[in-house]
Amino acid sequence: MIKGVLKLGTLATFLMALSTAPSPTPAFAAGGGGGGGGEPPSAYPASSYPPSSPSVYPKRSGTKATHKLKKTKQSSLDDSTFGQGYRAAYATIYDRNDYAAAIEQLKALGHDDHPNVANLIGYSYRKLGDYKLSQVWYERALKTDPNHVLTWQYYGLWQIEQGNRDQAQYHLSRIAAICGTDCEEYRSLAAALEKPPGTGLVY
Repeated sequence: MIKGVLKLGTLATFLMALSTAPSPTPAFAAGGGGGGGGEPPSAYPASSYPPSSPSVYPKRSGTKATHKLKKTKQSSLDDSTFGQGYRAAYATIYDRNDYAAAIEQLKALGHDDHPNVANLIGYSYRKLGDYKLSQVWYERALKTDPNHVLTWQYYGLWQIEQGNRDQAQYHLSRIAAICGTDCEEYRSLAAALEKPPGTGLVY
């Protein structure tokens, strides 16, 4: 009987000590980074990133921009066929400069409303000199994702090439609102705006 009481007392003491101990949950630092659209990295599933090869967007000297694939309602970015097709089209544009073939590859993906896809199609049409179709695709990318910083950058370059410097300045302000004035997209468009009107762009 005494042993039973002692055991119960020991158990009660142990349970009280346990209940007053600090919780073992990990502490997280405040703040956190974000992607181009202002979302935390957790908003991008690991499977949604293209491999490291297309992380420079596009290949241009002195600047670098990330090109993260983001979730859309119409696409499952866990689809490896889509990811492979996207990377193949990317290589067609930036390794082979075959813009017409890249447009066909991108359209064949069946994800025309994905902002990265639409932006690359717009970029390809711009490089082919078809500014009207290029504009349609840039607008489509921004309709899907109004914070798609790369589209604001490339559409801004489109504006400069069309002589719309005031509009390009607006695009620059949009980029600043999304990722600040120190991101590559901002610096690239700002540098293009500093060039005299009529200067041929190489982007």
